[in-house]
Amino acid sequence: MVAIVVSLASTLFTVAAPSSSTSFLTKLRSSPSLRLSFAVTPLGSRRGKLMAHTIARATLGLTQPSPIESPKISFAAKEIDVTEWKGDILAVGVTEKDFKKDDNSKFENPILKKLDSHLGGLLAEVSSEEDFSGKVGQSTIVRLPGLGSKRVGLIGLGQSASTTAAFRGLGEAVAAAAKAAQASDVAIVLASSEDLSAESKLTTASAIVSGTVLGSHEDTRYRSESKKSNLKSVDILGLGSGPELEKKLKYAEDLSSGIIFGKELVNSPANVLTPGVLAEEASKIAAECSDVLSAKILDVEQCKELKMGSYLAVAAASANPAHFIHLTYKPSSGPVKAKLALVGKGLTFDSGGYNIKTGPGCSIELMKFDMGGSAAVLGAAKAIGQIKPPGVEVHFIVAACENMISGTGMRPGDIVTASNGKTIEVNNTDAEGRLTLADALVYASNQGVDKIVDLATLTGACVVALGPSIAGIFTPSDELAKEVVAASEAGGEKLWRLPMEDSYWESMKSGIADMVNTGGRPGGSITAALFLKQFVDEKVQWMHIDMAGPVWNDKKRTATGFGISTLVEWVVKNSS
Repeated sequence: MVAIVVSLASTLFTVAAPSSSTSFLTKLRSSPSLRLSFAVTPLGSRRGKLMAHTIARATLGLTQPSPIESPKISFAAKEIDVTEWKGDILAVGVTEKDFKKDDNSKFENPILKKLDSHLGGLLAEVSSEEDFSGKVGQSTIVRLPGLGSKRVGLIGLGQSASTTAAFRGLGEAVAAAAKAAQASDVAIVLASSEDLSAESKLTTASAIVSGTVLGSHEDTRYRSESKKSNLKSVDILGLGSGPELEKKLKYAEDLSSGIIFGKELVNSPANVLTPGVLAEEASKIAAECSDVLSAKILDVEQCKELKMGSYLAVAAASANPAHFIHLTYKPSSGPVKAKLALVGKGLTFDSGGYNIKTGPGCSIELMKFDMGGSAAVLGAAKAIGQIKPPGVEVHFIVAACENMISGTGMRPGDIVTASNGKTIEVNNTDAEGRLTLADALVYASNQGVDKIVDLATLTGACVVALGPSIAGIFTPSDELAKEVVAASEAGGEKLWRLPMEDSYWESMKSGIADMVNTGGRPGGSITAALFLKQFVDEKVQWMHIDMAGPVWNDKKRTATGFGISTLVEWVVKNSS
């Protein structure tokens, strides 16, 4: 990654290289109440051997993550009166419109009006004192007598709420409130749900469940002490029940498992998550879903046979060998309508090489997240292996390695040859991600796929352009752009299409090779995308996602799991 200076605990063992699953045990009960219960299995809860050629660098610093006992949470969809629910917290999602009051300072919204009536007007009084108006980010949890619930919570949804991100945010806010109150039993209801269509109710319930799971997750593997979550059950009120809702909740379960896995991969430090350990975790995903997933891990010699000179040049300085990861998803039955490839940048640490990252803003201390693209791809693989969409074949590809410094390392000015025969003059060893992706994209194109999406924490320029919450997308295909943007909206993630200005390629020309690997600071994210384009078959629809900004949450100091929701939505939509 080229730098520009200007939120259910798990355990990943390295010497033991454990399984990386977040498995859910599902139990359903009959209507009118639909119940879903699951347990989060620690990342690496089963022991297994590392590959023989992996150097055990994981013990550097004597770091051994702590195993955590897995909590269980059950979800139920119920159609009952809110005043009859009994438990620790009744949380109400409220828009600014819902919070309007009449001339007598009484709520006009039916649910708020009913709750306030049972509380003798105390809810309206407390909300006024707390200056709660339903804005996004506002919440108030109060202990009030008169209901079966010990507390009533009001969670602001803004002027309106209709997106996956909004309802997922509601679930996360409720999880945070439950943690603060040490609550075990929680119910969530929308102040206004009567106008939602049947389909909207399904997607809303799914998003709320997903948000609650993700909000309850806290990665405490590397802490000497941690506090256990008390949350045991969550009831979703007023959004229906039945087989279709059961399907959506199962989808939320599988998607959340993939997101948590991806977050934990990014959070793991480079002395724990080496390229070999990443490959082992990928293999375990395939083993857990062996009916639809298979794994192929190429070692350095096999990559040499495929003439992956660009990728191997980046890995040459590290004591930890490169591992090329290829998982394949094939449905257990039925015809295949679409063949897709997801390619993720897999730099488990990026020092910058001889162009070492230095100075304020270089973020070298965060370069464990430079494998965020691979975490998105493998998190999606985990979710897809559990969802099992029909009619689609998917290849998950990661060229995993470290960008380090040694006497065997790639130097500025070196010329490397990619597996499609194109030569690259390396004018910046810190623009290493595109070098690994070059050979990964050639490999993906050779799988006979129709569409390729690659994800990478590729450029600081994209962060400068779009900030910390939005990923940039680049593609020559308007059709693919529409597909992926629609998937991102359904998945609650933000993408913005940037131009692929062909005239900028002039800055990428070399005097002695086919190209250089960087074209200077102006339009840096665009020239990076133009570079990647040189390694994709012209017959294949291709998109590059630069996710350098949203991969990490600076405020929470943790990984976000960005990209997984979008990829899973996109694959599922291509399966129908």
